[in-house]
Amino acid sequence: MYTEDEMLMLSGIQHFAFCPRQWALIHIEQAWAENRLTFEGKLVHENVDDPLYQQKSENTIVLRSVSLASKELGLYGISDAIELCRSESKENSILHPKYPGYWEPHPVEYKHGQVKGNETDEVQVAAQTMCLEELYHIKISYGWIYYAQMRHRTKVEISDSLRTLTKSLSDKMHKIYEEQTTPKAILKENCKRCSLYDLCMPKLSKSQNVNSYLKNQIDA
Repeated sequence: MYTEDEMLMLSGIQHFAFCPRQWALIHIEQAWAENRLTFEGKLVHENVDDPLYQQKSENTIVLRSVSLASKELGLYGISDAIELCRSESKENSILHPKYPGYWEPHPVEYKHGQVKGNETDEVQVAAQTMCLEELYHIKISYGWIYYAQMRHRTKVEISDSLRTLTKSLSDKMHKIYEEQTTPKAILKENCKRCSLYDLCMPKLSKSQNVNSYLKNQIDA
């Protein structure tokens, strides 16, 4: 279990899953830069991050900007939304002070892009799920990701393997943060889509040394 002083931002696990160096630049070196993708993502969240806004129907309630934390993961943050689904059983359900009955909570994460072919987005939903489970001592089997660009909601099964991956990533985040070391750059296909591309300088990873890299840039 991590202590309160060791807690890291939950939203960072998605950055870490995408690129540990990107995460370290943001959360250790406090570096940040905007591009079109980050701006569009910010607009999506401005439309959903209203803690006073709640959607309610007979069998579903959507809560916005719910605070979450897990000492097992050592992560804390705020969810985009928690969807409460009416349940006939108290097992794996919670009570809400405003709404009578039993409710199954499921996290809903909003993304502006499209479905990815990896677990980069899923681990964020899994981390939120594990926070809720720890808080209420229940088991949650799935969450959701809503992709604004596609206007499509994807179900995320919170499998044992996804839980193991999420825990592994959070432990690695804590180790790197404790050591205060930024991982070396590794040039990847998606690097140019990253807003920190110019700060990260991933092309250096392909150069023999800094001098040869600078010479190539001058001669170009």
